[in-house]
Formats: sequence, structure tokens, C-alpha cells
Amino acid sequence: MKARLNRLSLSGFGIALGAILMSANEAWGQSSNAVSAAMSAGILTTLLFCSVAAYIYMALALQTIAAKTMTPNAWLAWIPIANAILMLQVAKKPLWWIILFAIPVVNIVIIIMVWMAVAEARQKPNWWGILAIVPVVNMVVPGYLAWSD
Repeated sequence: MKARLNRLSLSGFGIALGAILMSANEAWGQSSNAVSAAMSAGILTTLLFCSVAAYIYMALALQTIAAKTMTPNAWLAWIPIANAILMLQVAKKPLWWIILFAIPVVNIVIIIMVWMAVAEARQKPNWWGILAIVPVVNMVVPGYLAWSD
């Protein structure tokens, strides 16, 4: 068991922590379901917190972009489907494009085109819209477009 624990700790802190919890679980005679449930609850709580934080950040950024581009009803940034309509209004694209957001592969192209138009509406280079498909960077782009001068 000790060799197994040492081997697992080399592959990462999380796995080592899981192994420690499992060995403690065996020593205390508790069921592994309780530990699994606790770990799952912790992971889900963290994911929920991160998702809510990302949603608030994106809504604030979109509301600020709409306000700076003089687009009416900037508060629509807080409503899940209405925020896509607000993005189309900021980008000056037809509202029927909302349907294209639901079509696989086409939605990637449309998202790039909309973010390029949003960048142009904020007098930024349109290539910023291409960054909307790059993971992690896609969280920076709305903030840059919203709060840069």
C-alpha cells in the first residue's frame, strides 16, 4: 500500500490526496461511497462557483460593451438567450443569425464573425474576434473590448 501511495503521489497532488483519503477511509472503516460523494460535492461546488463567476464577468463585459456602443437595452446581457441578441445588435447583424448559433460548426464561424464586428464597433482591430475560439483567451477578449479605451 505504501509503495502504491508513493507511486500515485508522483502523478499529482490530487491523485495523492485521493489515495490518502482512500487509505484513511479503509482505516476508519467508512464506506468509499461517502468519500466519493464528498469529493464529488466539492468538485461540483467549485464548478458551480467558477461558472457563476464567469457568467457574471461575461454579462458585465457585454453590458459595458453595449453601453459604450450606445446599443439600447444593455441590461439584456444578463438574460441567457437575450445576451446573444444583444451581441447581434452591437455587431449590427440580422437577428435571424440567432438560429445559426444552434447549428454545429456554423456556430463557430458565426461567433467569430460576430465578435469581429463587436471589436470593430469598439474601434479595435477585427482580428480580436478570431480569438473568441481560443480557450482561456476567449475570457480575456470581452474584458479587453469592454474596459479598454
